[in-house]
Amino acid sequence: MLFINNLLLDMELDPRLVEYLSVMIKIVLIGLLCVLANFISKKIVIRIITRIVTNAKIKWGNILLERKVFRKLSHMVPAIIIYAFAATFPTYQSTIEKLAVAYMIIVGLVFIQSLLNALNDIYQTFEISKIKPIKGYVQVVNIVIMTVGVILVISSLMDKSPLILLSGIGALSAVLMLVFKDSLLGLVAGIQLTANDMVRVGDWIEMPKYGADGDVIDISLNTVMVQNFDKTITMIPSYALISDSFINWRGMQSSGGRRIKRSLYIDTSSITFCTDQMIEKFVQVHYLSDYIIQKEREITEYNTKNEFDLKNPVNGRALTNIGVFRAYISNYLKNHEGINQEMTLMVRQLAHSEHGVPLEIYAFTNSVQWAVYETVQSDIFDHLFSVAPEFGLRVFQNPTGADLRNKVEDSTDKALISEKSY
Repeated sequence: MLFINNLLLDMELDPRLVEYLSVMIKIVLIGLLCVLANFISKKIVIRIITRIVTNAKIKWGNILLERKVFRKLSHMVPAIIIYAFAATFPTYQSTIEKLAVAYMIIVGLVFIQSLLNALNDIYQTFEISKIKPIKGYVQVVNIVIMTVGVILVISSLMDKSPLILLSGIGALSAVLMLVFKDSLLGLVAGIQLTANDMVRVGDWIEMPKYGADGDVIDISLNTVMVQNFDKTITMIPSYALISDSFINWRGMQSSGGRRIKRSLYIDTSSITFCTDQMIEKFVQVHYLSDYIIQKEREITEYNTKNEFDLKNPVNGRALTNIGVFRAYISNYLKNHEGINQEMTLMVRQLAHSEHGVPLEIYAFTNSVQWAVYETVQSDIFDHLFSVAPEFGLRVFQNPTGADLRNKVEDSTDKALISEKSY
């Protein structure tokens, strides 16, 4: 840009003033050139690239646009121009070049970081990303690149070889390990989680220690993000999934059935042998007719063969109302459209307790969706609570205020009747 100096000298200006004016004019011209180049790269080149990618309907191309990869790379243009014209200012050439190189390194780091994040987003569009997430590895690469980039920036500004700085880092290794302790633990945990397929994005996990009970929505280097069913977010350290225990419900979800394991407590005082009237009534029940006919035939043959005296109900075999009720529940579940018939299904009697005799239902729904599962389970128990009295059975519950009030009212009524009788 010597012609600027010559032009100003031709105007017969003071040489000192020419020196200052020429510097200012050069700065303004270079600045305008940088602004123009930045405008062209952002408003023209990037728009052309955006239009090409949009028209091509390339999915990964849209991800690059969303991450602004090309836009961040465009910041390199002004730095290149400044570096190219550094020789225009001989006194400050070295300083300008160092600053320009440092800026270009920083822009390059930002570009690489955006590119890696975009590659991770592209990878997440594939189903395998739920099984083998790479976000943790991407973050490790980012840390390494950022560390190398900082070293290059410092070495550029100090005009020293990067190897000198790298040799000094060896002495700081203990400090670095302390600073990056969580990242190192997270990296090791991430490798183990991925290699052993312990958790995936989309898995329902339960970890009471951290208050987590929901779906995994993200697995990063340091944390596993869980969205609980109340829509809150719980952040769990990655290494905690290795060191502590947690429940992963993936097996249930992939099996196609969710387990029902709930008991109906029967009042023992309501359990009795079936009378002839009860048997006649049970034969009319759709899910019991075949069972009653078959059992009555077996019992009659057994008692006749052994010549039991049936005048005493203790002798021989006889149907009980709780046994018939258990058979009814089993047949009811076998014909229920919400129960998975390919998986374990049974109705069993558990040990008697102070709450009565538990009749436990052990079955699986044919849907793993939470709402559907709860609806099926509720419908089954609604029905069983309603039909239990038809078998002469009472479902146990502790006395309530209404029970005590009714008892007091009955006692009062009996007392009044007694007084009137006198």
